[in-house]
Parts: sequence; structure tokens; C-alpha cells
Amino acid sequence: MSFTLAIVGRPNVGKSTLFNRLVGKRLALVDDQPGVTRDLREGEARLGDIRFTVIDTAGLENATDESLPARMRRLTERAVDMADVCLFLVDARAGILPDDMVFAEILRKRAAKVILGANKSEGSAADAGVIEAYSLGLGEPMRISAEHGEGMNELYSMLLPIDEEFQARAAQDVPETEVDVDEDEDPDAPRPITAEKPLQIAVVGRPNAGKSTLINQIIGEDRLLTGPEAGITRDAISVQKEWGGVHMRIFDTAGMRKRAKVQQKLEKLSVSDGIRAVKFAEVVVVLLDAAIPFENQDLKIADLAEREGRAVVVAVNKWDIEDEKQEKLRDLKEAFERLLPQLRGAPLVTVSARTGRGLDRLQAAIIKAHDVWNRRIPTAALNRWLGDMVERHPPPAPQGRRIKLRYMTQAKTRPPGFVVMCSLPDKLPESYSRYLVNGMREDFDMPGTPIRLTMRGQGDKNPYKGRKKKNAGALKKHLGSLPKAKD
Repeated sequence: MSFTLAIVGRPNVGKSTLFNRLVGKRLALVDDQPGVTRDLREGEARLGDIRFTVIDTAGLENATDESLPARMRRLTERAVDMADVCLFLVDARAGILPDDMVFAEILRKRAAKVILGANKSEGSAADAGVIEAYSLGLGEPMRISAEHGEGMNELYSMLLPIDEEFQARAAQDVPETEVDVDEDEDPDAPRPITAEKPLQIAVVGRPNAGKSTLINQIIGEDRLLTGPEAGITRDAISVQKEWGGVHMRIFDTAGMRKRAKVQQKLEKLSVSDGIRAVKFAEVVVVLLDAAIPFENQDLKIADLAEREGRAVVVAVNKWDIEDEKQEKLRDLKEAFERLLPQLRGAPLVTVSARTGRGLDRLQAAIIKAHDVWNRRIPTAALNRWLGDMVERHPPPAPQGRRIKLRYMTQAKTRPPGFVVMCSLPDKLPESYSRYLVNGMREDFDMPGTPIRLTMRGQGDKNPYKGRKKKNAGALKKHLGSLPKAKD
């Protein structure tokens, strides 16, 4: 059992920089521009021998209406309520501003325990700001520098008593249990989905497709920041949920626009963070807008997931506002098969993130796509199937030499990868490989999942190939073998 530490403060005081230092990775986006962080990001932190959960929050702004800063403030106040300890950061170089006084009063009323940290305290230029921080009435300010790692020992000393208290409480509450270890576990078997290792899902799409709203509907709470503005999400935020009895970790990603339109450095970082989430996911949900589905950017995003070898599920959002649903669904399926042939047979699900309709079908499609992605086919069945496919449609014979497909086996899963041993692998056309891949999708019930097919030659086993031919006659060979006469 560990405690939770929320880092709060005004925009641009160094909260995300300190978050990255505590988790030991560059998870949160950091930029000189204020207001980069908008959602709550959690991470497993380590400081010496202390392990705890740290929450990076949006910068507190003095707004209470329905604007974007006000919605960000409500999320931060929610993090304050759920955290065991709040680390209130102020900028020692800028000094104490009126907003700092307002937020200090809020923390004094709502937070269970508050630690005051004066960030950017390296050098003598911050001395005046550190002394001024005493006026907040939150105790002695702790001088730290998140950028240079100064003051971490002082932070450790402040957190150590809290950690000891939680460890003592955990020792009283948790009974001792024995863990059975299965020594005969197959290392190549599909990974079991548990709370410690949940199913990884990334939700990607263009801006304003409804990704954050969909995830909020799945988890049943307003965990992610949403609104009518496009491009609200910046960081790839993960939330964990047991959905339909299956433990899942769902990543909300920033909307991906066309590369030519992405000019600002911050948006480039956001898109890179979303691509990274796709690479670490097992199943990728490509979310489309029902009003403008299968735009060119949608096709590029789906193709990215396929090239990365992820299981793909296509979901069409905002289905509740469609009038001609049957006709629209027929057009969507036709466009899907025509524009994304590399994802032939992938699930196409219609959902409404606002009302929650269709989420049960989406969950079932995700589970099925994950099962297909982990599927392993016996070698005997593969070779019987390969013989039937070759008999039905033999491979071509370039320059009169017939290509022989001798043997086939499955080399890997996640995604399924197959190797075919054949003669002249470099002469086999790409069209014949597609013929085999499409046949596997139909005959082995593997719709939509990326299939990797590799043609490999067995090598020429002729021992005389490449040896220089000698034109010696039979008489010369005989004379050369006779012993020479002595004088």
C-alpha cells in the first residue's frame, strides 16, 4: 500500500518537470509555454526507497465558469480531494502572486496534508521568493529545483514519515498469503490479462472525434477533460478499468491532424506521444466521426496501426444523431472494404459516446480482436492448408522454373507471423503473398488482424555449385597419377 502525491500550482511553475523527475521518465509534455498540461496524469514514482503514486495536474487558474480553464481547475480540485498529500509548487523567481494566495486558501481547506515547495530555487536570485513564500501560511517552504534535481533529499525527508505511516497501516490490514507458482507454464502461451498486466488499448483519431468522451463513458466518470473545442487533449493519458470482467488500460491520445497542418512544437509533441501509445498498445480503436467518416487522415491513422502490427477495431462515433442509420451503415461497410483492404474483415462498430449506446458491442469486438491477434495455428493444419492453396492456384514459373512451396510454420503471435520455406523466394510476386494472406483470413477465421508472411529460401544444397570445372582429359589424368621415373 502506497500513498498518493498530487503536484498542484499555478501554470508554468514546473509541475510536469518535477513529475518526470519523480517517475524517472519523460512521460509528461514539458514546454516553456504555460498551460501545457490539461488532464490528470498518474505515474509510479520512486524517491530513494519510497514508492508512491504521483499525479501531475493542470495549472490552477482563478476561473469558475464553464470555460476551458475552469474545467481544468475542477479536474485539479478533484485530484486534491483524492490525494493523500498535496505538493503545492510556487515559482521562487517570480515570487508570490495573488493567485498563489487564493489557491493556498483552497488547499488549506480541502487537502489532508500540504507540503510547500519553492521551485526554480537554484541560485541567489530565488532567495527573495523563498522568503516571500512564508506569507502563504503553509509552513516552511522547501527549496527545490525540478530541472536540476536539487532539493530531492529534503523532499524525501518530508515524505518518509508519511510512507512509514502507510506501510504500518498496510501491515495491519493485509493478511499474509501464499503465492502458487506454476513452473510448467508455457512461455509462448498468450499472456493472461490481470489487474497487474491489463489489456492495453489505445483510442486514436482526428481531433474532436469524441475520444475523451468515449473513455469517460466507459469508466463511468468525468476523468478526462472534454468540451466542444477541438484539440483539448495533449498528453496520452491512461486510465485503468475492469470493463465487462476484463482488466483494461485505455490510453486517450491527442487528435492527429494532417502533417502539413501540424506546425507548433507543442502539437508535434502531442502527436508523437499518441504514436508512442499506439506502439505500446495491443488493440487500437480507430474512432471516426459519423458525419465525415474515412477522411484521408483517418485512413493514415488506421494504416499506422496496421503497420505497427496492432489489432485494429474501427468505431464510428456520434451514431445517435444519424437519421438514415441502415443506409449509412451500408455505405460505411462498402467504404471500409474499398479504402482499407489491408484491414479486411476488421470489426466495424457504431457507438455513441454521449449516450453510451453500442459500448457492449465495442467491448466484444476488442476482446475478439485481441484473441485473434494472439492466435496460434498448428503446423500440420498450416501445411495441409498450404497444399490445398497451391493445388487450387499454383505459384508462377518465372523463366520456366516453377517456384516450389515446401513447408510452412507459424513463427510468432502478436501479430501472427508465418514463414514459408520455398525455392526462389525473391521471384515470388507480391500478389501471390496477398493470395495466401487472404486465404488465411478466411479459412482460419482471422479477420482484420495484421498477418506477417515471410518467404524464405532453403538454400542450394548442390555441393558442386560454384566449383570451377577442369577440362583435363582422361589420358592426362592417368599420366599425372603415375610415379615419376628416377634417373
